[in-house]
Amino acid sequence: MEAADLTRVRYEKRGRVAHVTLDRPDRANAMDLRMHEELAFVWDDFDSDDELWLAVLTGAGQRAFSAGQDLKELAASIEEGSNAPSTFGSRGKPGWPRLTERFDLAKPVVARVNGAAFGGGFELALACDVIVAADTATFALTEAKLGLTAGAGGVFRLTRQAPYRVALGHLISGRPMTADRAYELGLVNEVVPAADLDSAVDAWVADILGCAPLAVRAVKQAAAAAATMPLQQAFQTRFPWEERRMHSEDADEGPRAFVEKRPPRWQGR
Repeated sequence: MEAADLTRVRYEKRGRVAHVTLDRPDRANAMDLRMHEELAFVWDDFDSDDELWLAVLTGAGQRAFSAGQDLKELAASIEEGSNAPSTFGSRGKPGWPRLTERFDLAKPVVARVNGAAFGGGFELALACDVIVAADTATFALTEAKLGLTAGAGGVFRLTRQAPYRVALGHLISGRPMTADRAYELGLVNEVVPAADLDSAVDAWVADILGCAPLAVRAVKQAAAAAATMPLQQAFQTRFPWEERRMHSEDADEGPRAFVEKRPPRWQGR
């Protein structure tokens, strides 16, 4: 697959930033199998492109970030008898590994949530590192209402990122939450009026790009890995991106720039 083959996703490179847009606004940016295949290409390219330090993920239009799985496609496959039973994860399915399972992706991803993030859309946002939401955004994991489970990590991530009882309540009821409620629970970094969403995302992007890219990746990797480690083990663990950072030119550039009272010139090496 090449960038010219993309029909469900818009993928733009602007300087150090990859802009990834789920592009099915007429279907509330629901993710069908073709979209998952395209997203796999996009995340592979983003991860391998040394010129890209950060990604912004959003949905086209104002209605939805993503309504999650394309249920019309799912229902059609059930009628055809071609739908196999599925459970947690996407191994063996188109687009594997999806963003929700790219545990080794060290580059940060910012979610720009401009509307409804339901089902797999919410799971996609939960897999990002920073979430900036419009005050009109809503979040829900509605799978149980459909006889399904939040198999793209919602069951696991929501119960880790929000208080357990609150998270479980949303998972077993399918109840939605507002952007403000998501912020109260610590699921969202910032909530702003819809008209200010782009400027708020740009501010986060600028702040992250102002930091050394290897330091950002080292922090992300170590924080994710250490979240389930005893503290003593975390201190004793050697993290690959931290090894790269500590021996990098950027590790010297930061202190020098501070002393010389100038902006640092990060090289990512």
